[in-house]
Amino acid sequence: MDVVFNRVGKRYGQRDALMDLTFEMPSGEMAFLTGHSGAGKSTLLRLLLLLERVSSGQIIVGGQSLAKIKASGIPKYRRDFGIVFQDHQLLSDRSVYHNVALPLEIAGFTKRDVDRRVRAALDKVGLLDRERAEPDTLSGGEQQRVGIARAVVARPKILIADEPTGNLDPHLSAEIMGLFAAFNSVGVTVIVASHDLALISRMPHRILTLDQGSLLTVGSERGLN
Repeated sequence: MDVVFNRVGKRYGQRDALMDLTFEMPSGEMAFLTGHSGAGKSTLLRLLLLLERVSSGQIIVGGQSLAKIKASGIPKYRRDFGIVFQDHQLLSDRSVYHNVALPLEIAGFTKRDVDRRVRAALDKVGLLDRERAEPDTLSGGEQQRVGIARAVVARPKILIADEPTGNLDPHLSAEIMGLFAAFNSVGVTVIVASHDLALISRMPHRILTLDQGSLLTVGSERGLN
């Protein structure tokens, strides 16, 4: 799904969190969102997920203006998204398998479909052999991969990751970024918010740089526009 921001602004009281943001992401693109703490990365993602509404401008996703989506339609809209968090947010009282299965069970998938999709997702992140393990027995990198499997198990059109490598060492961070690139290679639109410039500058994808709520650059070291 394509994503279009057209002069988007977000204000909290007298403070502008985002100002006049304009950019486009074609369907199937992967891009990195970067900037200092407080630059507006999380606000941008919250607007995209309709956790908040814009103060000005327009966001269009898959040809649909988010302003036209009523509160009752937000759950349906979010079904097209997979979300990866920095802190995994795994349930410690459930196995790896059942953590990944949870979104499908909530959505009412049959047991057969749940089983097939969960094992396929775990296989993609290299953890099929750990499906019965408890989250607390996994390493930080393995826990993050479970989080990615859970995010993609429902086959989202857009995958969002908010600082997914913030708690990982450089080697594991590179592995996680490689997984995002792999999902992007099969047509998933991927947006990764990260402050790890050393890592993302080595990847051949667009970089969106925010500074105090404004978009400074829309490009990458390889000259993508």
